[in-house]
Amino acid sequence: MVSESQLQAKRPVSAALAGPYGHPFHPILVTVPIGAWVASLAFDIASHAVDDPAFLTQGSEWLIAVGVIGALLAATVGFLDLFAIPTGTRAFRTGLVHMTLNLGVTAAYVVNFVWRYGTYTDGGSVGVGRLVLSAVSLAALGVSGFLGGKLAYRYGVRVADESTQAEGYGPRDVGRPS
Repeated sequence: MVSESQLQAKRPVSAALAGPYGHPFHPILVTVPIGAWVASLAFDIASHAVDDPAFLTQGSEWLIAVGVIGALLAATVGFLDLFAIPTGTRAFRTGLVHMTLNLGVTAAYVVNFVWRYGTYTDGGSVGVGRLVLSAVSLAALGVSGFLGGKLAYRYGVRVADESTQAEGYGPRDVGRPS
């Protein structure tokens, strides 16, 4: 039996802003900062393996900026998803930790961007401190992603209820597109 609290956490505060029932925008948007920041770390590491690393250090810098912009967009709709979770629940506490980690990671990447802004012009590889900050930030993002997965897959936040999910496992209607 699904409780009223569970049903509340499945419905968006605003479908227009956070995505319709069973199809939230937050998981779609988080792919932008994750991809950009993973690629920026790869560029940082690669900048130590080539003769002329300026293009990699510049690329990494701008990937960090793209990631920050994407993270702010994902945070906006993620915040709306958090409002759908009843306060005082494990799911809400998990959501608060998830949000806090993500905001900390985003702040660390803002610092990282400012720290390295324009330094690619010297033609050198990414400094060790900046590379370590990226690696630590990405590790924290992994922990936060684990918590985000817990919210969706364990607690079912913004996931359609089981009767709606069951529609996907019935026979395909003949004559209707799938």
